[in-house]
Amino acid sequence: MKHENIEKNIGLMIVLILVVVSFGGLAEIVPLFFQKQTTQPVEGLKPLNALQVEGRDIYIREGCYVCHSQMIRPFRSETERYGHYSVAGEFVYDHPFQWGSKRTGPDLARVGGRYSDDWHRAHMYNPRDVVPESKMPSYPWLFSNTLDGRLTAKKLETLRTLGVPYTDEDIANAKAEVEGKKEIDAVVSYLQQLGTVLKDKR
Repeated sequence: MKHENIEKNIGLMIVLILVVVSFGGLAEIVPLFFQKQTTQPVEGLKPLNALQVEGRDIYIREGCYVCHSQMIRPFRSETERYGHYSVAGEFVYDHPFQWGSKRTGPDLARVGGRYSDDWHRAHMYNPRDVVPESKMPSYPWLFSNTLDGRLTAKKLETLRTLGVPYTDEDIANAKAEVEGKKEIDAVVSYLQQLGTVLKDKR
């Protein structure tokens, strides 16, 4: 009889469903905050340097994450193509992380060191020069836009408040590290470090 009353009372049923889903979600999510493999950086992981931070921001600004994920799933079809599957400890310093779920282009989680700097430059200037079937747009303005580093130190300070271990020296030198560099330099520097910590650990 009680079960029948619940089924007939839509408002009560909705509340009870929300309670059950909430408890189930908490039971799945909360333990992750206390597991070392999800909260501790993998061995050898270093925070992005100032130029790479700027590169990541340009990567986000240009919408690269819309077509490229940065998360290799633990399936043979993925690991044979891209390399070691992604682990949470690789991303503890990423704010925001760039996992993504759309792959119009290939996953970039292990792209670091796979191609030369010159290849990346050619690819960003005109993708079809190096990949004839590419659908990716060109980004010629990255070669003319110059970084001034005006906000770089603030970015590092903000990331430090989120737990990224930047030193006072890192922050003090941030502007000088990027000032006068072209945006393409920052993007290539960012891409070349992606996934290099676990790249060879298959």
